[in-house]
Amino acid sequence: MQQLSAMSRFLLLGQGPGGVGAGEGRDARIDVIRGLALLIIFINHMPGNAVAAWMPHNFGFSDGADAFVLLAGVSATLAYGSLIERQGLTVGALKIGGRLWTLYIAHLATFIVVCGVVAAAVTRTQNPLYIEAINIQPFFSDTLAALIDVLTLRYQPSYLDILPLYIVLLGLFPLLYLAVRLSPAGAVLVSLCIWQGALWFELNFPNVHAAGWFFNPFAWQVVFTLGIVIGRAMQGGLELPRLRWLDALALAYVLFALFAKTAAGNPTGIAALNDWFDSVQLGSDKTNLAVSRVLHVLALAWLAMRFLPAGAGLLRFAAGRVLAIVGRHSLDVFCAGTVLSIAGQIVMAETGFALGPQLLVCLIGVTILVGLGMFLTWYQSLTLAAGRSAAPSRRASPQSH
Repeated sequence: MQQLSAMSRFLLLGQGPGGVGAGEGRDARIDVIRGLALLIIFINHMPGNAVAAWMPHNFGFSDGADAFVLLAGVSATLAYGSLIERQGLTVGALKIGGRLWTLYIAHLATFIVVCGVVAAAVTRTQNPLYIEAINIQPFFSDTLAALIDVLTLRYQPSYLDILPLYIVLLGLFPLLYLAVRLSPAGAVLVSLCIWQGALWFELNFPNVHAAGWFFNPFAWQVVFTLGIVIGRAMQGGLELPRLRWLDALALAYVLFALFAKTAAGNPTGIAALNDWFDSVQLGSDKTNLAVSRVLHVLALAWLAMRFLPAGAGLLRFAAGRVLAIVGRHSLDVFCAGTVLSIAGQIVMAETGFALGPQLLVCLIGVTILVGLGMFLTWYQSLTLAAGRSAAPSRRASPQSH
């Protein structure tokens, strides 16, 4: 009862027990789940392969992208929200600005590399369909105009649309964080109204070669805001109330999603539900964020927070340690995974989508991404070790005049 009262006070007033920064240590669940989401996104970006058929989107309403955006809100709160609390909004905004620049450059670099990979494939195979497959024909037909549109984020080829979304959401983070700090429930209510208002008025960011952004920021800000609420609760050391009925409800919804996705047609026999079952089996609306997706990712998040070991608990397992390494280097792994997935699509198409090459492409890609995470972790350890060893030397050396 006391925990429920604390949760209610937090949602209404933005106040959690223990104060800001009460939580101790890094929660490995964030890195592990984010690492898993990145590998899922890599596999899903190669449609038609046998491994993709076993990815979560075939067994539920949400997928790796939903988890990635939710965790982006959590991570931004723990990193930049805590910085805002310690050093003020100006310092936090400057740090966020630096990160936005890094994301922007990474997006542009990934675009250029993908164009190079596709151009090399077309030259080698004499198959121009690869240009159309990921919608980069504007870059080759009018390069200057396409570059201007890429620089302004008004042109996003297929599979290169998550980073622009994250750039927009992270740019909004200071405003969203302050709103959540004032009143989490109020911030979520406003976020929901913006989402539904955008659906009603058909609002989206412009994409010159499509109807709009594939990830509509007016809709996806809801998932990001919910991540900020979760991060804010973690930041304040707030423990989840042990509500058996909510555990059961979340599990029931996840199982219902599994049933709905794997059933043949409408298993209920209720004619009024025919269209709904058809829509979710084809794939819940991703651009404008179907309600079923939001409820599904929230149900999964609740179950993860309730039943996965907090802190470093998941690092006791080898798989957890590997996924955590991938998750800690999310930007590098995501960009590399995007390039590898485009190359993988080409390899699978050239081999006639034979099962052997499909499995090999997935295995090699995952191995490279895990290896990249391990290399970056090792490199960072060298940098930190060099910094620690240099510090005593600087203190011992006489000052120069």
